[in-house]
Amino acid sequence: MAKSKTQHVIDDITGQIECGQLRPGDRLPSTAELRAQYGVSITVVRNAVQWLKAKGLVEGLSGVGVFVTEHDDPKPT
Repeated sequence: MAKSKTQHVIDDITGQIECGQLRPGDRLPSTAELRAQYGVSITVVRNAVQWLKAKGLVEGLSGVGVFVTEHDDPKPT
């Protein structure tokens, strides 16, 4: 089963956060930049960002942008 466009954006940004490419405090690209990068509609970008916010991976600051939040790195056992 093919991934939805929204899930593709979610998975890609989540992967960038998990691997450290996007670090806490980093600003995500603008909605327009994400639309161009992934070749998707504004609705897809907004839904993906809403999901990332709901999971606590990013937070939005009104008029400023969306930023990666602090998160606990898994500790090796």
